[in-house]
Amino acid sequence: MSQADYITCRELIDFIADYMDNRLPAEHLREFERHLAVCPSCVNYLDAYRKTVALGKSMVIPSDTPARGLAPEGLLKAIKEARRNMIS
Repeated sequence: MSQADYITCRELIDFIADYMDNRLPAEHLREFERHLAVCPSCVNYLDAYRKTVALGKSMVIPSDTPARGLAPEGLLKAIKEARRNMIS
């Protein structure tokens, strides 16, 4: 790749997880950021990717409180009933 060439949008997408995890080698990081400097579509894609990752992480916050309507007693009752129906 010559100095004037940029990585492609596809290559940027291939590297995006490593970029987000700060695992890109310095040379790839320079090329990644160089591409972002000239490609608004990839800047938008990266922004959407970041938001998606953040949203996903916010949905799996561990909790000691069971979700409403999923009390262990009701769940156990449903499992037992399903087993009885399978045996019958």
